[in-house]
Amino acid sequence: MVTHTKLPLPTPTAIASGTVNRSRERPVERLEESGVVPIESHTVPIEDHSVLSDQRSAALVTPNARITWLCVPRIDSPAIFAELLDCPEAGRFSIEPLGDSAGTRPTQAYVGNTLVLQTSWPTLCVTDYLDCSDGQPHETAGRTRLIRHIEGTGQARVVFAPRLDFGRLQTQIKIRDGGLEVADAADLLVLESAGVDWSIEDHGVHQTAAAEIDLDQGPVTLEMLYGATSPGAIRPPELERREQTARYWSDWGGRLQIPDVEPESVLRSALTLKALCYGPTGAILAAATTSLPEFIGGVRNWDYRYCWIRDAAMSAGALTRLGSTSEALDLLDWLLAVIATNDVNPDQLSPLYTVEGQALPPEETIEELAGYADSRPVRAGNAACRQLQLDVFGSVAELIHQVVSADGALPIKYWQLLEDLVEAVGQRWMEPDQGMWEIRSAPRHHTHSKVMCWLTVDRAVATGAHVGDGGRAHWIELRERIRDDVLANGWNDQVGAFTTAYDGTDLDASVLAIGLFGLIEPDDPRFAATVAAVEKSLRHNETLYRYKHEDGISGAEGGFNLMTSWLIDAKIAIGDLDEARALFESYIALAGPTGLIPEEVDPITRQGLGNHPQAYSHLGLINNACNLAQAGTTAGHPSKDL
Repeated sequence: MVTHTKLPLPTPTAIASGTVNRSRERPVERLEESGVVPIESHTVPIEDHSVLSDQRSAALVTPNARITWLCVPRIDSPAIFAELLDCPEAGRFSIEPLGDSAGTRPTQAYVGNTLVLQTSWPTLCVTDYLDCSDGQPHETAGRTRLIRHIEGTGQARVVFAPRLDFGRLQTQIKIRDGGLEVADAADLLVLESAGVDWSIEDHGVHQTAAAEIDLDQGPVTLEMLYGATSPGAIRPPELERREQTARYWSDWGGRLQIPDVEPESVLRSALTLKALCYGPTGAILAAATTSLPEFIGGVRNWDYRYCWIRDAAMSAGALTRLGSTSEALDLLDWLLAVIATNDVNPDQLSPLYTVEGQALPPEETIEELAGYADSRPVRAGNAACRQLQLDVFGSVAELIHQVVSADGALPIKYWQLLEDLVEAVGQRWMEPDQGMWEIRSAPRHHTHSKVMCWLTVDRAVATGAHVGDGGRAHWIELRERIRDDVLANGWNDQVGAFTTAYDGTDLDASVLAIGLFGLIEPDDPRFAATVAAVEKSLRHNETLYRYKHEDGISGAEGGFNLMTSWLIDAKIAIGDLDEARALFESYIALAGPTGLIPEEVDPITRQGLGNHPQAYSHLGLINNACNLAQAGTTAGHPSKDL
């Protein structure tokens, strides 16, 4: 039995005063201090950004309280702050101290187990959150409240520089009673700031508002409203809404069953996955951003602000392991709505959809933005939506099996969905596809895709036993036919391992799925041989590349964090627990000061790469911790020592 722990929740007094556990705090510019600066010194490392969420949109905040990314009204809408992907003129919302604290390095931490963020200098504290009070996360997107509470002593400078549609539209700002209003926005966009005197400056075709605040006169609350909320409307006091927002996150986290292996990191990862859940529909985002590069200066910059069926199912599965099944049920309902709304059979599903369950717009380049650390292009949309990726069926089947295993019951609509998935596999499993990594070259018979087709049928058979509808002979026959095909064609005697695809000798870390999901047993010599071959070929220092073969796109990429977590799980499965623990400790260290992890890492500098925060990276951490806790218990090692 795995031992779980409940982490303490913040009290309202702690929320109001900022008396919180700051054990993860690190100063700004930590990479500069170490002398490792592979990108421009003024560029904030990706992993050092914190995220705010109201489960409809998300903002990224630098360690010195600059909001450099926010899309409204939805997380996949055009950005109004996009400094993250260019320079300050691309849009930001900054607050900084003047006087004695100017130039000093702040500390930053979430308030307890919440997504309320505090940034503190000696004379200034900024508390940031997206308002989740009064049921906001589950309301239809269109009304966003970004709240920034400023308190301290002395002077502070505020710069409010929104840029409409990634800066492609002229942005003009008007001073009005009680604050500012952005002219010609698609919907109401105001900044309520009672008592603040603003000046408006022209910056090319755009305008920027700036103000100096005297905090000796008392705290100041800045509230940016987007959407239908009427400016000046009577709302509960800021502190009350802050406490409600904090309770929204901490109450949810307090219901989880957290393993006694890196419990704080696991809970922060769970909260991050929850932050990527789109409340109105149940979709789960792959990440909160677009176009953060997989290698600095490279072109592998993709838009991840959508719901990949695979990624979302894996995220919901990780939360199910922690005792929360509501996200899985909401996601399955979203998928059923996708099928109904788009009038498609499961065998014709796209790998990804918008959070509203619609087809993606065409992929486009945002020419106005230079990219993070000059990494072009910046993209909106994702052409992978037109690909065939057969592994998505298995991810959903695995999630359904996890839900029935956790709850002991399964609504008929999900059982019917599982039946349809098996039917889809029966029709298409023999086809080549673009695979898990969305290769933009010719389709291949990917070993991982075939394994996941096998998984679809295997989990349907297992789930049927739970609901009294198992043992279908044609399902069992199909499962064994796919298994035999994988064993005959996925294994390569020349390489001594399972390879990327049936037609070559190249290796791909995703083939670890063959043992992790049970097509072969963990003690099968072929699995140990595959683990060894993958590690020898693809491991670099403490991370694992996805693959090294030609994929139709120029440039390099970093180590892929989810594959590192799969290697950890594989080592647990084959009994190499000491190495699994050591690699897991290194994986935990990838997190930035507030516990967030992007998609990839540079194996040399250890700097984060790719979109942020990445669901894959956090669900991998959760699964590693659960598996290590289980392995420690069964092997006689106390979980607390892992």
